[in-house]
Amino acid sequence: MMTDLFVRFKSFFAALPASGQLVIFFVFFLIALAAVFFAGVQKGRLKAEIKYKNQIKDGRADAVKRSRAVIGGQMAEQIAPFLPGFPCNPADVRFVGKPVDFIAFPGAAEGHSVSEILLIEVKTGNSALSAREREIKAAVENGAVRYVEYRAQSEGVSFESDISADSFPAR
Repeated sequence: MMTDLFVRFKSFFAALPASGQLVIFFVFFLIALAAVFFAGVQKGRLKAEIKYKNQIKDGRADAVKRSRAVIGGQMAEQIAPFLPGFPCNPADVRFVGKPVDFIAFPGAAEGHSVSEILLIEVKTGNSALSAREREIKAAVENGAVRYVEYRAQSEGVSFESDISADSFPAR
């Protein structure tokens, strides 16, 4: 059947003048070109869809990995004072959280005098100090640390309305 159709088309094509053959050839060429174009578009869509699905899969796996790392780091922060090698007695430590994890007063729990104060940042794995943590470390290393005593005056001061930006000392 297909052979018969091909033979009929061949005889019809041969009977046409050269300009007619050229038009038919051009039409078939355009149809073939359009078919190839749309096949390429479809292939591109499928490749993009597969790539997108892989990106989602990889993104989810990365999110789970990061979440586990964060949870592990938070757990390590909480139990760090009780792990071997911690720089002081856990009873001397107060959790701050941000921008440093702990502040410690070595000796205070045993009733000894406090001769130093420690700012302790707990890190796990490959984690590094944040920009803010590096600034704090540099300030401590440069001796830019001070003790400030602030006394809130309750006489004649309404805490809702009498405090303004001008009330705070300039640095």
